[in-house]
Amino acid sequence: MAATAQASDRRAAPGTPRAGIALTVIVTCQLMVVLDSTVVNIAIAQIHASLHFSTAGLWWVINAYTLTFGGLMLLGGRAGDIFGRRRMLVAGLVVFSAASLVGGLAISPAVLVASRAVQGVGAAMAAPSTLALIAATFEEGPPRNKALAVFSAVSAGAGSLGLILGGVLTAEVSWRWVLFINVPIGLAVVVLAPRFVPEPPRREGRLDLPGALLSTAGLALLIYGFIRIGEGGSSVKIITGLFAAAVALLSLFVVIEARSSTPLMPLHLILDRTRGLVYLVMLSISAVVFGMFFFISQYAQAGLHYSALRTGLAFLPLTVAVFALSRIMPRVLTRTGPRLPLLCGTALIAISLAWLSQTSVAQGYLGGLFGPLLLFGIGIGLSYVPMGATILKGVDRDDSGSASGMYQAMQQIGGSVGLAILVSIAAGHGQSAALEGAAGFAVLAFVLTAAALSGRAAHR
Repeated sequence: MAATAQASDRRAAPGTPRAGIALTVIVTCQLMVVLDSTVVNIAIAQIHASLHFSTAGLWWVINAYTLTFGGLMLLGGRAGDIFGRRRMLVAGLVVFSAASLVGGLAISPAVLVASRAVQGVGAAMAAPSTLALIAATFEEGPPRNKALAVFSAVSAGAGSLGLILGGVLTAEVSWRWVLFINVPIGLAVVVLAPRFVPEPPRREGRLDLPGALLSTAGLALLIYGFIRIGEGGSSVKIITGLFAAAVALLSLFVVIEARSSTPLMPLHLILDRTRGLVYLVMLSISAVVFGMFFFISQYAQAGLHYSALRTGLAFLPLTVAVFALSRIMPRVLTRTGPRLPLLCGTALIAISLAWLSQTSVAQGYLGGLFGPLLLFGIGIGLSYVPMGATILKGVDRDDSGSASGMYQAMQQIGGSVGLAILVSIAAGHGQSAALEGAAGFAVLAFVLTAAALSGRAAHR
């Protein structure tokens, strides 16, 4: 299709200051939206005391963000293709930063939960453009692999970094600063993005509004259904009704997308055997990551009696491993292709979770947590770059926003759904069983990887 924005469509020369600033701007946006999925976890106790939340209402500080972020992701991806990916990134961060400011100033539970929901809207506007802008800014091959390594390290490490940052800010200043910190960073990105990040050509057409309504409502109901399971106490009829409505809406969405000339989610992206299965790998790994962060942060505070700060710092081995591997993964990917590192990564993640499931308070930190968290970080560091490279490989520019939006949607939906399933397991069988369940998700990711990247696909 004809492009409507040609002037800024320039790929960055690798190694130049401009390329470095462009990448920094893009990954900072990704850092902010992923980090906010976990940064408030550490501050939950202080938020509860400060604003007098009910126990049931407290978890909506987390769930309100996840619900709108995951539910609107596909719409945000296609909006970037049509209205401009850089424009959507900037607009999304304006919304995200403003909501962060309101949330930090909140004096009631309702205001905080509402601001977190609006944060999710801003994140859904901005996040799908990040991966698409990397594809547009850096040529396929070594330049893009290096950029993807940094992006993947941030995507994988932001969750643990959020726990560390949340612990520091909560302990040293106030829980409000886990939200306030987004404002100056967001404004800096908003100022720098138009100067350094190229705007790829936009796709002519209109938003698929029926598809947008159906996908948003269907995904929101699906995520909400699993949230209700995680909360406990909901009747089987209510949960069954939520899932039935979600399946009906998403099925109708697929029918409409198959007939649309400008679909919100081009079906060929997920019907491609390799790419479609790798999306499921991302779904499974995200379930593992969200679950591990949730249970181990709870274990550190309740079992080991760690402070918020010390709990955040407990994840440092994981974070260091992820960022260290990001420096070598481009060379590894060039030499081996995506199959071997992704197989090794998912296997290590499964082993680390099985190890964590056997941890006891008597072992302390060094004997119980240090080793498996380090192994988990290595596994995650090996996994994310191959997933991103495989999903973007060969994607037409017109579809890069949708491909990126699907990647981000799998991350949020997998995390929400997986966490709800694992919390339900923990409620009935204990935390060790939940971690074993998370290991099962990692094994599933291993099997899907083997299927996705077998034969010729393994050497692409």
